[in-house]
Amino acid sequence: MEIIERKENTLLGRVEIFFALNHANAPTPSLSKMIEMVMKLEPGSKKDLIYIKNVNTRFGMARTNGLALIYESEEDANLEPEYIKSRHEIPEESSAEVSEGGDE
Repeated sequence: MEIIERKENTLLGRVEIFFALNHANAPTPSLSKMIEMVMKLEPGSKKDLIYIKNVNTRFGMARTNGLALIYESEEDANLEPEYIKSRHEIPEESSAEVSEGGDE
């Protein structure tokens, strides 16, 4: 993963990283893998405060572009809409809720 542009947005309390990711002979990485890659680029960032948006892979190319938003606090992260937050929930939590509901 390479950083195309890095901006510190102090007004919104976040760091904005425009990135490009080459994944030759492999499928487009999952959201969780991209979050892990961003954590390596930004030491000290928390997994719960990273949101990946605008991911675009061109057909026939092994290159993905996207935007990673790294928030400083939970309060700052509340700027993100609920549908974005629901995409970034940890899958283990949602599967546990489904299994509990199925037992009833």
